[in-house]
Amino acid sequence: PRPRAPPHSPPQLKMASQCIARSTVLPAQLRASNAVRSTATKAVAAQRKSAAVAKLSGFSAQKASQKVARDVRRYGEYGASSTSFYTTTEKQDKYDDLDTVLDTKCSDAKVKAVIKEMLDACADITEALRSALVTVEGSSNTFGDAQLSVDVIADEIMWDACRSSAVVAYGASEEEPEVKACNPEGEFTVCWDPLDGSSIVDNNWAVGTMIGIWGSKSGSKVGDNNGMLGATGRDQVTSMVALYGPRTTVLVALDDGVYEFSYGCTPEGCMSSDGTFAPWICSRTRITIAPDCKIFAPANMRAAQDLPGYKQLLDHFMENKYTLRYSGGMVPDVYQQFTKQQGVFSNPTSESSPAKLRLAFEAAPFGLLVEKAGGKTSDGVTGGSVLDVQINAVDQRTALCLGSANEVDRFNSMCC
Repeated sequence: PRPRAPPHSPPQLKMASQCIARSTVLPAQLRASNAVRSTATKAVAAQRKSAAVAKLSGFSAQKASQKVARDVRRYGEYGASSTSFYTTTEKQDKYDDLDTVLDTKCSDAKVKAVIKEMLDACADITEALRSALVTVEGSSNTFGDAQLSVDVIADEIMWDACRSSAVVAYGASEEEPEVKACNPEGEFTVCWDPLDGSSIVDNNWAVGTMIGIWGSKSGSKVGDNNGMLGATGRDQVTSMVALYGPRTTVLVALDDGVYEFSYGCTPEGCMSSDGTFAPWICSRTRITIAPDCKIFAPANMRAAQDLPGYKQLLDHFMENKYTLRYSGGMVPDVYQQFTKQQGVFSNPTSESSPAKLRLAFEAAPFGLLVEKAGGKTSDGVTGGSVLDVQINAVDQRTALCLGSANEVDRFNSMCC
């Protein structure tokens, strides 16, 4: 695995500004620069980690001797409402690295290769986001949306990964929805939204990358068989969603379920014999989404003015004291279903509030992950799974609801 340099180093800042100026990135240069600095960086990181672990150990011992009878986070204090949902994930003694998990949970060698290549791209996007300023690039995508510097950087990183891949035959970006040839010997068609959340990234809120991966022969469109047109979301060989927040984590659909990988983490017990850490560790395994939930993320609330059923659904959530968790970014708003193991995301459409979500770039990748974790999806019209909707245009839009199965059923009964 390639080593990583810490964020905020001057060479990276200089490279980021150069990338913005010419609307491109040079991941190869970034990786080479990282490699030169890696030895000293790892030594410093190891020292800092040892100090932090010692400090945390002392803190834990002190808290254990002062254990209180109740958990104020759960029961509230000073009139708190106690509507938050906190993690129940416990620390493990050891975490498997990426290769260990893929060797046992991904039976197809070429699928394994494309997963690793896409994770490399997500790592490069992580480093770019940590050093690039969010500015208007002076261009717009094919939908008329103003492109930001970080949009362009993330998109170029994804294109670089696909064009240099031995297993990717075609690529398509949500920024410019056109399927383009990459490697004539490749096996897969990769579709991505390079940086979902452009309207909130300037606030430094969590954003993400969504990636759908199809076999290059899965499409059925006569005369245009590029693996996507004529296919459905269910034809994906895997999908991935990266969340860039305080940490970078990526959900990946593997043979027996959904796994989460965390980038750049240094958990105790995971140091290799040479004192280094793997770039990616598996932080969650076989994630499940419960059939019931008390968390809701309602998108396109304007549609409630046209759809009485959606207004009734929102009233139901509020009257029954569901917890609202909605940022306006699809990646964090749906990703929470995997960390909290519950939740529902709804995005119906109406005549005055038409569909915005792209089937191939957003709905299908997340839909595969949700259903593989035991959740349910809806196309927002017939009530059927969004994974069964045929992709007949690269820019095809769709209504969407996904998450806890019983809540998706409720959406279908009121809105479809």
